[in-house]
Amino acid sequence: MSKTTTSSKMLRPMTLGAIEAAARADGDAQPLSASDLKRMKRTPQAKIIRRALALTQQEFSVRYHIPLGTLRDWEQGRAQPDRPTQAYLKIIACEPERVERLLNQRTLIPNRAVMEK
Repeated sequence: MSKTTTSSKMLRPMTLGAIEAAARADGDAQPLSASDLKRMKRTPQAKIIRRALALTQQEFSVRYHIPLGTLRDWEQGRAQPDRPTQAYLKIIACEPERVERLLNQRTLIPNRAVMEK
C-alpha cells in the first residue's frame, strides 16, 4: 500500500470567488432559486430539537410537558407553535437537562398562604 502525503506547499486556499465559480460549474450542485426555496418544506423546530436529544415523540412529550397530539401536529406541519411556545422550545434546545429538572421539581411555586403567615 502506498501512502499519499500532502505537504503544505501543495495546498493553496481558494478565494471566495474561486469557490463560488467552482460551485456554479458543478451541474449537480446549483444554487437554489427563490422559487425552489419557497417550494421546500421546512422541518419543524420541535422535530429538530427532539431528534437532537435522541428522544421519541412520547419521551419528549412526557419530559417537557407537551401534549403528544400537539407535538405530532407541530412535527407534521398541521399546526405551528405560538410565540411563547417557540421561546420555550428554544430554551429546551439550549438547556434540556435544566428544563427537565425544573419541570420535575416537587415544589415549583410556594403556596401563597404559607408565605403570608
